[in-house]
Amino acid sequence: MFLSNIFKKLKKKKKAKPEAIERKKMEKPVPKKEPARKVTPRKKMKEIYKILKEPHVSEKSTQLTDKGEYTFKVFSLANKSQIKQAISGLYGVRVKKVNIVNIKPKKRVLRGIEGKKAGYKKAIVTLEKGEKIEVLPH
Repeated sequence: MFLSNIFKKLKKKKKAKPEAIERKKMEKPVPKKEPARKVTPRKKMKEIYKILKEPHVSEKSTQLTDKGEYTFKVFSLANKSQIKQAISGLYGVRVKKVNIVNIKPKKRVLRGIEGKKAGYKKAIVTLEKGEKIEVLPH
């Protein structure tokens, strides 16, 4: 008699559990939205300097400045949209288009020892008409 009462109670409890599980399945938790990160000017500058290395100064690049095209050395993982955002953020100009050139490393020999001159990625940035960048102060 004692065992039969225990089995009856267990059977009743088993029936109650599946309903509770179904309710929990129906009530899905709503994911919480994280607030947008504020980008401080210091962080923005750090991001820009992770993309742009330096202006590339050569005879050809100085001639291109008359046409509104400026040349920069950039990090190898940077893409066109990142370069465009970095230039417009740093210099406050509107960028029309960005062309990228990968300069391959060159072999050099010095006193019989072979070595390599490091390669780099170069970006040629075209600005909208009327926009200018002061790359080299006179």
